[in-house]
Amino acid sequence: MGAGVAITGIGIISAIGGNVSENYRSLISGKIGIDKITQIETVHKDEIMVGEIKDDNPTLEKRLKFLENQNSRTVLIGCIAAQEAVEQAGILDINDVRTGFISGTTVGGMDKSEQYFYDYFDRPEVRQHITGLHAGDSTKKIADHIGLKEGFVTTISTACSSAANAIMLGARMIKSRQLDRVIVGGTDSLSKFTINGFKTLMILSDTYNTPFDDNRKGLNLGEAAAYLVLESDAIVNKENKTVLGYLKGYGNANDAYHQTASSEHGDGAVLAMQKALEVAGMDPSEIDYVNAHGTATPNNDLSEGRALIRLFNGKVPEFSSTKAFTGHTLAAAGGVEAVYSILGLQNDVIFPNLNYKTQMKEFDISPVTKVKNKPLNTVLSNSFGFGGNCSTLIFSKAK
Repeated sequence: MGAGVAITGIGIISAIGGNVSENYRSLISGKIGIDKITQIETVHKDEIMVGEIKDDNPTLEKRLKFLENQNSRTVLIGCIAAQEAVEQAGILDINDVRTGFISGTTVGGMDKSEQYFYDYFDRPEVRQHITGLHAGDSTKKIADHIGLKEGFVTTISTACSSAANAIMLGARMIKSRQLDRVIVGGTDSLSKFTINGFKTLMILSDTYNTPFDDNRKGLNLGEAAAYLVLESDAIVNKENKTVLGYLKGYGNANDAYHQTASSEHGDGAVLAMQKALEVAGMDPSEIDYVNAHGTATPNNDLSEGRALIRLFNGKVPEFSSTKAFTGHTLAAAGGVEAVYSILGLQNDVIFPNLNYKTQMKEFDISPVTKVKNKPLNTVLSNSFGFGGNCSTLIFSKAK
C-alpha cells in the first residue's frame, strides 16, 4: 500500500503551549493546561474548569502583527498554528504547486459574534464580527494569512471529528492527484455559546477530567488550533524534504445512534477503525499505540473502550487520552492529537493518561498513566463527534 501521505510540517497552539516544542515539553513533564476560566465573562466562571490558551487576544494580535479587534479568537489561534506548520515545512512560496487549505471548526467566529450581537445596527465598525460568525470565515482568513491565493480552500464542520476529517480529505485529494500539497487541521476557541451548550448536556466537569476512570465526571472544554502539512511523494522527492511521519490510513463512519451520544457498544468507532486499517493495508496487531478520543464522559469512554476490545479481539495495545492536558478542543481535537501522534512517533514515547485512578467496571483494559519510552512505528488516533460522526487516522514513522 506504500508509505502513505507524507507529513512535512506541524503547528499547534493549545492550553499547554504556544507552539510544537512547548506542547511536547508539557506532555513529557506532565504539565496540564486545565484551570478556571479567565478570558470569558460567564455565569459559569467558577463552576467548571477549561483548557484555556493563556494569551489574551491583544497578545495574540501582537504576535501576528494584526490590527486590534479585527478577528475572532478562532482566526487568531488558527493563523498561529497554520503559520508554524508552513514554516516548518520550509515552504517559501505557498502558491508554487497546487495547494489546498482544509480547516475544521465548530464555533467559527462565535466568540466575537456573541460579544457584539446587540451592537450590529448601532456600531458599523463591529459588523464584521457578526458576518464573521460562519465557519468558512475563519478558514478564508487563515488561508489569506498564509498567503494562499488560488488554491482549494474549504471548511469541514462535523463536530469533534472535524479536524480528523479535514486531514482525511486532504490525504484523499493528494492520493487522487487533485492537489500536491494540503494544509489540514482545525481551530476552535472557547465561547459562552459553547460553554452554555455543553452545560445543558450536563457533561462538563467541575474538576480535572479523568479519561477512562470509573469515577469520571465529564469533560473539560478546551481551545486550540493545530495543522499539518501534507505533501505528495513527487514534491518530497523533488525538494528533498524532511518527512516527519506518514498518514497511512483513515476511515470515517456514522452509527446514527443518537444526536449527542455514541453507541454503547462502539459500533461507529469499530467501523471507522476498521476502515482506517483497510486503507492502510494493516492488521490490528500492527498498531503500537492508540491515541484515544477519551473525553472522560461516561458514554464516550465506555463506548470507545468496548470498541477497542472488539477491534483488537481483547488484545488492546497500549492507549491513553491526552485530553487531561488540553481539555476537549472540539473541532481542533483531531488536529491536536495528530500532532501529538507525530511527536510520539518521532520521540518513541507514549504520553500519559493523567488523573486515572480507578479501573472501569465494564472492562479490564486500562490506559498508560506515566510517560513511557517505547519504539513506535504506528499510532492509531480516534476522533468521535456528535451525531455519530466517528473518524480514525493511522500514522506511521518516517523511515
